Amino acid sequence: MEELLGRQAPHSAPAEQAVIGAMLIDPSCIPDVIEKVKSDEFYIQANRDIFDTIFAMFSYGQSVDAVTVLEQMKVRGVFKDTTQQYLMEVMQVTPTAANVLKYAAIVRDQALLRNLHTAADEINTMIFEGSGGADAMLEAAERKIYALRQGRNVGGLQPISMVIQRVYANLSEAASSGGGIPGLATGLPDLDQTILGLNAGELILIAARPGMGKTSLALNIALHVGKTSGKTVAVFSLEMAREQLTTRLLAGEGLVDSQKLLTGKLSADEWRRVGAAATTISATDIRIDDNPSLSVADMNAQCRRIPNLGLVVIDYLQLMQSAGSGHGWSNESRTQAVSDMSRMLKIMAKELNIPVICLSQLSRANEARQNKRPMLSDLRESGAIEQDADIVLALYRDGYYNKECENPNLAEAIILKNRHGETGTLELMWLPEYTTFAAIEKKYDDDDYGYHRARRARAVCRVRRGGLHVPPAPDDGAGGTARLRGRLCALQPWPARRRERPRRGVRARTV
Repeated sequence: MEELLGRQAPHSAPAEQAVIGAMLIDPSCIPDVIEKVKSDEFYIQANRDIFDTIFAMFSYGQSVDAVTVLEQMKVRGVFKDTTQQYLMEVMQVTPTAANVLKYAAIVRDQALLRNLHTAADEINTMIFEGSGGADAMLEAAERKIYALRQGRNVGGLQPISMVIQRVYANLSEAASSGGGIPGLATGLPDLDQTILGLNAGELILIAARPGMGKTSLALNIALHVGKTSGKTVAVFSLEMAREQLTTRLLAGEGLVDSQKLLTGKLSADEWRRVGAAATTISATDIRIDDNPSLSVADMNAQCRRIPNLGLVVIDYLQLMQSAGSGHGWSNESRTQAVSDMSRMLKIMAKELNIPVICLSQLSRANEARQNKRPMLSDLRESGAIEQDADIVLALYRDGYYNKECENPNLAEAIILKNRHGETGTLELMWLPEYTTFAAIEKKYDDDDYGYHRARRARAVCRVRRGGLHVPPAPDDGAGGTARLRGRLCALQPWPARRRERPRRGVRARTV
């Protein structure tokens, strides 16, 4: 087609010849050249054959010069009648080997233009053939452009002296901040101390069975980041509408029963709290996209246009569109597709230099076990998800399976994978009325003898936001035992006078 139109694909014959000639004149530059340019980036086939031969000889430690290259080309079967004459001409027209990296950069840029030209032709062909709708065409175009961008900004090997300077700068910044966590705070102190916050370039996976509160926890974290960091938070919801997510945020921030919020049957005080919550949430820069057919390329394209992006939340992985059409996958191919998407999410986090929180469903494998706490192997269509994720956090509530458990609203945040340190289990309080989680702070007296004695203490459950509290449970006459109840009821204004604290207590603090 190009020949018929009298056009040639973008290329620079002088630059290609200069790269080949420099490698023949000064073989010491070969390592630098092969790091910057690849064989398929040469447009002229003769130059590509010579480059491949030099590359193979260098790989096997053979001496490289005009004579040895000619002999090796004969062995490889790429020698032609004009090869020797062409090789001499290339060496003659090469001015110097000193600027070989600049010549290589020209070759690489021209190759990128050719690939872009090819992608444009393929997109144009698909459009005229009518092989899909507008949305499918747009997704295909974004995939092609995104594929061209991959590998363009690879830094390569760097001296450790340069790396240690950046590490020392980060250490100095952490020290000046009073020893705080290096990443964005989640609002859950125990979790922050364990995973060191949400750090740039990380993929954080929150996994659980349906109904455990994945979305609520992710929204809690997103709202806290939006309120405290001053950065933009992008939320991609493939399951729930924008209005539903916002309602959850209002219920959790204003401590208003979500059912009342949906029906509008609110008291005057509840209306006041909803208004205060709306003001607080509106002051943040949280952006929500509820398109159910998003792909990683779609999200990446949108995130690149946000100047002050601090966090991305995706709900959830298994609902995302793969690189294909997203329809007709078998179980095996779907597993591979999910694995590919998780890898692309990790790449997106590194390229944008932000933390990415992605929610994921767990399989039913834990349902058959006596201990139903999640494991890494329970990740649905796992593939390589657990490999790509830097942190895997699973949610578990015993009350979900056992209605007669001691604390039905006590939740466990199980850290299954943590690149920064230890794994383990953290306790959270699930507040179903407000569809939110609260951090639990346990405080004991000096005369406590242990955990079991501490559990017999009376419990105080306070909600700092709005000056509200739940009074301590009365003595049941059985050794002073008071069960901690996650269900916050009978909220009363905190009195002006100072209350006498119980000897031991448990504090629940909302995110």
